[in-house]
Amino acid sequence: MSDSTTIANFLAKVPEQNALESLKRADAFWQAYRTGNISTPEVVQKSNEAIGELDVDVLVCGGTLGIFMGTALAKLGWRVALLEKGKLQGRAQEWNISRQELQTFVDLELLTPEQLDQAIATTYNPGRVGFNGGKELWVRDVLNIGVDPVFLLETLKQQFLAHGGKLLEYAAFQTATVHSDGVKVSYQLNQPDQPDSQSKIATISGRLLLDVMGHFSPIARQARSQTTGNIRPDGVCMVVGTCAQGIPTKDYGDLIYTFTPIINQCQYFWEAFPARDGRTTYMFTYVDAHPDRPSFSDLFADYLHWLPKYQDVELDQIQPQRSLYGFFPAYKQAPLPIAWPRILQVGDSSGSQSPLSFGGFGAMVRHLSRLTQGIDRALASNSLAESDLQLLQPYQPNISVTWLFQKTMSVGVNENIEGDRINYLLSTVFECMEKLGEPVLKPFLQDVVQFSGLTQAMLSMYFKDPILVAKIVGQVGIGELLSWSKHFLGLGGYSLLNSLLPYKPQASDRAANLIKSLSPQQQFKWQQRIAAWHYGSGGDFEPATG
Repeated sequence: MSDSTTIANFLAKVPEQNALESLKRADAFWQAYRTGNISTPEVVQKSNEAIGELDVDVLVCGGTLGIFMGTALAKLGWRVALLEKGKLQGRAQEWNISRQELQTFVDLELLTPEQLDQAIATTYNPGRVGFNGGKELWVRDVLNIGVDPVFLLETLKQQFLAHGGKLLEYAAFQTATVHSDGVKVSYQLNQPDQPDSQSKIATISGRLLLDVMGHFSPIARQARSQTTGNIRPDGVCMVVGTCAQGIPTKDYGDLIYTFTPIINQCQYFWEAFPARDGRTTYMFTYVDAHPDRPSFSDLFADYLHWLPKYQDVELDQIQPQRSLYGFFPAYKQAPLPIAWPRILQVGDSSGSQSPLSFGGFGAMVRHLSRLTQGIDRALASNSLAESDLQLLQPYQPNISVTWLFQKTMSVGVNENIEGDRINYLLSTVFECMEKLGEPVLKPFLQDVVQFSGLTQAMLSMYFKDPILVAKIVGQVGIGELLSWSKHFLGLGGYSLLNSLLPYKPQASDRAANLIKSLSPQQQFKWQQRIAAWHYGSGGDFEPATG
C-alpha cells in the first residue's frame, strides 16, 4: 500500500470533514513558504491627519488568544474592541500547560479558582523524557494539565462583554492606517448566513492596535519586511499529530521522546498526553525553510509508519478523532522590531517565542501579566511611540541563547553527521541536568533558561564528555558560537540586574522608590526595563507548589 493511500484511508476515519484537504492545504502553504512564493502584504499605512474622536482605546485583532489581553485590559477600565475573522470559540483539542502558570488567570481576576478548576480537562503525572538508547527521566507537574479551550474562551468572552468590551465576530482584518492620534482599522464583516455579495467593509478606530493574529499575521509580515528586509525564518518547527482512541491507556505523558536515529535529515521528536477524547500524539522536527525539506504528506507518512511502534498498537486499531499539521517559524532577530507607533505585536506575531517551543498558549500566558501591566502603563502615560512599544517586546537573552540548542537539534539539508548524534547529545545533557536537580531541569523543560542552571549544565556536560562538546563546536561553527556567547553574557548581565532591582508588579519597594519622582513616561520606561531584566533572565519561573 502506498503512503498516499495509507494517509487517505487513515484520515478518512477522522470525524471532522476534509481532514485530507486540510493536509493538502498545509502542504501547499509550506511549499509556497519554503520556495519564497509568499507575498508581503501592504496592509499598514501612515497618515498625518488626526482622526479626532476615537471609538475605543484598544483594538485587538485576533480573538483566540487576543481575548486574554482584551479581557484583562477591559477589566482595568479601558475601552476595548476585539476583531475575530470567524466566531470566537475554542477548539476541541486541549492546550497543555503547567499548573503553576495557570495561576496567572486567577491573579489577574480573569477566572475564579472554581472556574479555573472547571477549565482543566485532564491532568496526568509523571512526564517522561527519553532519547533513543539513553536513560529515561521522569518528572512531575510539567505540562501535565490539559485545558479545555472551549470553556476557557467562552468564560473569558462573557467576562469581556460584561466589562464593556465590544466583540466583532466574523470581522476579518483588512487594513490599518496609523494617524497622529490613533489607528483606524478597516475590516470585512461577513456573516456566515449571508451571501458574499452582502459582506461589507467597516472601520473602527482606537489609540492602540494589538496584533494578536499569530505567526502569519499580515501586519507582522509587513513589519518584518520593512524593518529587517527578510521574512524568511531562521528555523522552523514542523509538527504533525492526532488525538485518537484505540491507543493503550497510559497515565503518563511524554514531554520529549525519541526512538529513531536521524531520518531524511530530520530528527523526529515525540510528545504524547492523555486527553478526554483519547490520547494526543505529536511528532515534530526542527528544520529550516530550505526548498528540499519534506512536505507535510511526507512527514505524516512517517508519523503513521512509526506511530504503531511508539504507542504499541496496530495502525488499523487507531480511531483518530482529530488531526493536526502545521509549522512554526522562528527568527534570530527577535522580538520583531516595532515598525509603527500605536501598533504592537503580541504573542506569536511578535516573534518572541523560543525556537524550541510552539509558542501559542503557553508563551501567551507566561507574558500575560507583564504585557497587561505594561500596556496599561503605556496607555495611561500616552507612551505609544515606536521606542515606547519596543520596551513591551524587549530583547530576552534567555530566549536568544536557545538558538544554539535548536541548531544542535537540527540537521542541515547537506550536513553529514552520525545518525544518533542528536540522541546522544540530548541524553547526555538531560542526564547532567537530572544530577543537578529539579531547579536546573524543570525551568528548562518549561522553556525558561536561567544563567545559573545553564552554566552548571554546560560545565557538567563538558566534564562528562569533552569530545562531544568538541563535535558540537564543529557542527555549529565558531561564528555561531561567538554570536551565542554574547547572549550568554547578556543572560548573566540580566540575572545580575534582576537581583539588584527585583520585579514586583504590584509593590513599591526598592525599584519603585527609585523611579517614583520621574514623569509618567519615564516611570513607564524604567518599569519596562525592570520587567525585561526579570523575564529576560528567567526570573519569572516559579516552581510548582503543593
